[in-house]
Amino acid sequence: MATYQRHSHHRNYGCRLREFVLKDFRAVTLQNEKIVVTILVDKGADVYEFLYKPKDVDFLWKSSVGLRSMKSYQPTIPGKGGNFLDFYEGGWQEMFPWGGHASVYRGAETGLHGEVALARWDYEVNVDTPEQVQITCAVRTLRSPFLLKKTFTLYRNRADLQINEVVSNESEQQMEVVWGHHPAYGWPFLDVSCVIDLPLCKVKTLASLDKGGRLAEHSEGAWPSFGLRDGGNVDLSKVPGPEIRSHDIAFLSGFKEGWYALRNQSQAVGIGLAWDASIFPWIWYYQVFRGAPDYPFWGEEYLISLEVATSMGLKFSDAISNGTARVIPGGASVSSEMWACVFEGNRPVTRVSGRGVEF
Repeated sequence: MATYQRHSHHRNYGCRLREFVLKDFRAVTLQNEKIVVTILVDKGADVYEFLYKPKDVDFLWKSSVGLRSMKSYQPTIPGKGGNFLDFYEGGWQEMFPWGGHASVYRGAETGLHGEVALARWDYEVNVDTPEQVQITCAVRTLRSPFLLKKTFTLYRNRADLQINEVVSNESEQQMEVVWGHHPAYGWPFLDVSCVIDLPLCKVKTLASLDKGGRLAEHSEGAWPSFGLRDGGNVDLSKVPGPEIRSHDIAFLSGFKEGWYALRNQSQAVGIGLAWDASIFPWIWYYQVFRGAPDYPFWGEEYLISLEVATSMGLKFSDAISNGTARVIPGGASVSSEMWACVFEGNRPVTRVSGRGVEF
């Protein structure tokens, strides 16, 4: 391409980024010709937006609570499990170092999904060129001795987001963690035409989350067929409509490779996630189909969350007791690479990786 100007900052072509303030949160938008990714640096480095430009589709669910400033809203009483749900705008959160419901670990009280999702992160711009944009976000936890760094990268003409992370235990103490990613998918991308593709795996349930659960409790099976609480079976790879009015979580494991794809067949578009299954050997398949009649959803929400995690359990203490909590020795670090890839078409996906989506 011919060059008609010498500078490339403040550009409106190729890869570019914008730094701005949204609802009192510092935010950074990374975009290229195909996707727009907005990161809330001041709120957990949440991925607030993951928009595919050619079809004007944002894959991530937006809650009825929405994004609200923590400065202008103060809860009248602290939540027993922390304030995660008071400020849960949807999108994609990091669960660390104590994913799941509130527990107590070695004297530290742990709120829902850990410390970092409500924290203000630092960040720096590493690369800002038409061919590539990259930022690194970092946070030190307060009640645990960790430094977490997360690097987001977009490349020109690729509908893929690369995420590289390093978790460092800065103490001499061996620590147990539940670490995971919490992307929630919602309407208008999510509807009854959606299907989930993933490798062969096992499915396990614990106790129902509430009276609106449809899946059999304390059961095990093979993906995708699974037993219902009232008898019969359901194909978990098919997303039902909101008339189901159910609220469940299932835990998937045993896959040889870490990947899944969520396809909307009516819109012929989907998103895939690829990760290292040796780091995250579990998927938490959380389902809210206008169920959950009480706080925080009040029977009004329609979403699924396919959360990759190190461990299994409704609470952090569950993961310790069942032996799935990941151990990070004192002074040690753990690295991870993840890709989120957008694709078009209705063919079943056979694999997702850093090279893209395979059919």
